[in-house]
Order: sequence, then C-alpha cells, then structure tokens
Amino acid sequence: MHVIGTAGHVDHGKSALVTALTGHDPDRWPEEKARGMTLDLGFAPLRFDDGSQAGIIDVPGHERFLHNMLAGAAGMELALVVVAANEGPKPQTREHLEILNLLNLRAAIVVLSKSDLVDEQTLEVAAALARDACIGTVAADAPLIAVSSKTGSRIAALKSLIHATLATLPRRPVDAPAYMPIDRVFALQGHGTVVTGTLTQGVIRNGEVVELQPSGLTARVRSLHVFGNQLAAVSAGSRAAVNIPSVGARAIARGEVLVATGQFTAAAHVQVELTVLPAMRRKLRRRMRVRAHIGSAEILGRLQIEDPSSAESTLRALLELSRAYVFYPAAPLILRAMSPKTLLGGAVVVAPAGTAAAGVSPAQRVRRIIEQAKLMPASASEIASQANLTVSTVDEILAGLLKSGEIVRLHKPLQYVAAPAFERALKRLLDGLRQAHAQSPWKVGLSTAAAAQLLPSDERLAARLLARWEEHGLVSQTQGAWHLPAFQPKLTGQQEEFFAAALAVHANCALQPKSLREVLQRVKVAKVAGLEEALHSQLATGAVVRIGDDLYTSAQIERIKKLLFETLGGGSATLSRLRDVLGTSRKYALPLMEYFDSTGLTVRDGDMRRLRQAQLA
Repeated sequence: MHVIGTAGHVDHGKSALVTALTGHDPDRWPEEKARGMTLDLGFAPLRFDDGSQAGIIDVPGHERFLHNMLAGAAGMELALVVVAANEGPKPQTREHLEILNLLNLRAAIVVLSKSDLVDEQTLEVAAALARDACIGTVAADAPLIAVSSKTGSRIAALKSLIHATLATLPRRPVDAPAYMPIDRVFALQGHGTVVTGTLTQGVIRNGEVVELQPSGLTARVRSLHVFGNQLAAVSAGSRAAVNIPSVGARAIARGEVLVATGQFTAAAHVQVELTVLPAMRRKLRRRMRVRAHIGSAEILGRLQIEDPSSAESTLRALLELSRAYVFYPAAPLILRAMSPKTLLGGAVVVAPAGTAAAGVSPAQRVRRIIEQAKLMPASASEIASQANLTVSTVDEILAGLLKSGEIVRLHKPLQYVAAPAFERALKRLLDGLRQAHAQSPWKVGLSTAAAAQLLPSDERLAARLLARWEEHGLVSQTQGAWHLPAFQPKLTGQQEEFFAAALAVHANCALQPKSLREVLQRVKVAKVAGLEEALHSQLATGAVVRIGDDLYTSAQIERIKKLLFETLGGGSATLSRLRDVLGTSRKYALPLMEYFDSTGLTVRDGDMRRLRQAQLA
C-alpha cells in the first residue's frame, strides 16, 4: 500500500478532488463543512479496479494551518499538487512544493483543478504557470492533468495515472523496526483507544506489544484496521488504525510515535544535515531557535550550525530539541523560523555514511556500519539502530557475515568487529611485540596499556582482544605482561652479573632472603641498562619470588619446598619446627609458610602445618 497526499493553496479544490476520486469526503469536522475550508488532516481510501488500494491524506491549504499540513506531509509518497485553473499557482502552492522537495518526496502529479471554469486558452496559461512554479522541485518533470471535480471530467484518467505512478514506487522498508507517527487519537466505545497514522516503515502485528515514544508507554495491540478492514498485520506504507485499549486516549497526543518495542531511544540532541532555502541563507546564525517538524510533531529547538557562512548546499548542524523524540537514520525534518513562522529549510538525521543511499541492501548497510566502525565493536542492537533494521534481521545478517569470515565476534559483551580491522590490529600487535622483544629482550612483555596504544584502542577493548588472541594461542600473558608465545626474557651479561651479586647468600644461611628495599636501592645506583625492567621480568617468570618485603631466588624456593616435603610427608609440624628445619628465624619462616599456604602446598591446622591432600597423592 502507498500513501498519497494533496498539496496546494487554500480553496483550490483539494478536498473536492479527494471526494471525486474516492467517494469519501475527507473533511471530518462540522466547522470544516460549514466554512468550506479544510482545517486539519483528512483521510480517505482510494480503491482501484484491480483490487489494490492507496490512502489519501488531504491537508489544509491555509498558511495558518501549515503545522497541520506538515503533520500529514511526512507520510506522503506521491503528492497531488493541486492548482486551480482559474487562479494559477499561489503562495501556499509554492510553499507546499518547497516542503515536498525538502521531504524528498518520491513522486508528484500536478493537477489543474476547476477546469470547467476556464476556456482552453486560460487552461494552457494555467498549465504553463504551474510548470514554472514546479521548477527545481520534485514536481519539475511531473505529469500534468486538468480535471473537474464538479463534472467528473478526467477524474478516471487521473485515477489511472495515480495507479500507474504508484506501481513505479519502491516499497517502503518492511525489514526496518515499526515506526508510525500518530496523527489522530480517539476513544471508540467498547474498544478503547485507537491511534492512527502512516506506518513509515516496518510491520505491526495484532497481539504484539508496541511502545509509544517519547512517553515510553507500552501497550498490546488488540486489533488493526486499514480503512475499515480488519487485518492480522499491517506493513509499511499503510494508513493504519491501531487499537491499544490499555492506554487512555488522554495520555496520547499527536506527535507521539508508535514504534517496535526496544528498538528506539528518545533523544533531545541529534546531528543533522541541513538544507536551507536560498532566500533564508542570509538569516542563518551559528545558534538559532527553530520550530522542528518531525513526523507528526512540532517541537521547539535550537540549531547549532557548524559553519553558517559555508557555500555548501548542505550544512552540518546539531539540533537541540526542547523535548526528546525518536528518530531513524536519514529521517526527514522540516524547520521553520520562530517568528514569523517562515519556512527555513529541511534536514535529515545523519546516518552512517553510505547506509541511506538508494538501493543499498540490508546486508550492505550492516557491512558498511561494521566496516566504518573499524576496530570499535558494536552489538546487534546498536547495529540495528544505525542500519534502521530490526534486531532479528541484523542477527540473520551477522550470522552470514560470521560464516563468510567478514566479521569477528567478541564476547562479554557480545559484539562484532570487521575482520580486516581485527586482523590489522593483530598484525600491529605482533609487529610491536617482536620489536619490543628485540629492543629489550630482558623485558617479559608489554602491559595492556602499551598494547592498547599499538592497536590502537582503549584499554578495555584491548584487554578483550588480547584475551581472544591468547585463547587462540597467538599471544601469551605472564603476570599481566603480553608477549609472543615462544618468547622467554633473557638478561644481558651485565644484568646477570648484577643479580648474581645482589641475590648472593652465604653458605651458612643459604635459605635467607634478600631485602627487596636493599635490592631496589642497588638497582637505582647501578649503571646497568634496564635493571628495573629486568627485575620485573625475574619476578614475573618466577626466577625471583617476592614474599612480603623479601626476595628469594627460584633455587631457594625449590630447596625450601624439598625440605617441606621431607618434613611434612609423614604428618605435621609446628612453625618452630619448620623454622629450625629451614635454618632461619621466625621473621622469615612465618611469611614463608603463609606464602606456601596461599599457593596450596601447605595448610594450617591450628598451630600445625601439613601438606594439602593433593600434595600427598
């Protein structure tokens, strides 16, 4: 289904045309009928001979009700630009054409109404003037047809032209999350609240839970109707009436949006690409207040324009709204000045580069978003939001991209990154590790922070990537330092000589440690390159063991372990007994035994120490 809209100056016969085409009078209010002037949006079904149908939105033509016209224009795909043959284009004709152009409407038909009131020569003049008015707009090359709603002249031909034009339009996206700006709310006796609007994208199904945004209210759909016909589901492009009885009609107003649950987050700030009418360029300011028309809503806001003096056709700007709203990528907006309420221009919500272009498939959108993110991973829901797709659609696409090896999955949380970016980061890391190992062979490796600089990324992401590469055996970690799997730190000759001297013990106290403080002091005064790093490596690899404030060599630790096995192999012993066996003092014996308790070699049982059962097996 497609949605058609009228456009044109007041009293040019838009509502009469809709009645002639559909048999339905779109004017709903007694005041409209009394005054003979459309004040608010009207709706009517247009049924064709082949059984297909379209919806028509009739908009007011008076400038005082432009906000109502804008509430309906956002849902149009084909515009009937109505120009009275006896008057020709008028100010609102031109303003409506500018609006349709800014909304990137898909197609238009220029309709010369009231053809029964003029002769052939006047009709030709009116047609030429209408053509001139359409120059530079979506209706520039549109077909033109003269009709009379009063006599019915060429109404059937117009209907056939509409049908043929609609057949050329692409379908609205059904794989996107449902998004329906609400333009009418009422309570129906026995049924409760009903909201209507043009379903811009997606599908709404009977029985599903939907959200009202930006209010955040949720409701279950009880029934769905399209121009009186009850349906199990409605798709993008439909004029839908949605029965949501659990929410009171007074809690909803025009401007709310009915959306798929959990797919949209309301925001008060949004980046836009701004297109300003040429006549309004001189009025641009770096910061200026505006009226933003989004969907069926009118919201006051402020534009922050990056460079208002730029000669570019589109300008980048930040739109700050007085209240939050929900957007989809490339959603169109109309902007008016605060006072007077003149049309300023239009804008579109900035979408990831290349994803909003015509003909871009859902899979291409997802692929481009992940590629543009480079090494920054994104979840399926984040990708869905940027691609304007449902999460279920994105999950299917991601599964295919994983299978083809185009993306990589990261866990905790579940996110995805482009495989080329992942591989480039790995190559940079491995190259960096090789260089680090060659330059400082005594260093055990790089910290996570240093690795993050190589990738480059933040430390949190670097830790996740390193953990994955470690899982696949591409890198290894020793005491928080990352290195190539086969790498073992190697001291220089001078470093070996230094530590041999600094950690040397007398034969009569072979198991006594060295003070960490004293060793660090010797490191500071020694004129040997890389000693601090070398000490860290010795500690990381276990060549030197720190227990409390003291240092033991690995040879000392192994000798102590052997003595403990010999002493405790048949039972248990007190700390005093173990102190004597080790030939040391309580000062060193207590930290030693607490260390072996922490490593699982021994266990304390009251005043006694014994080997853990696993050590006895």
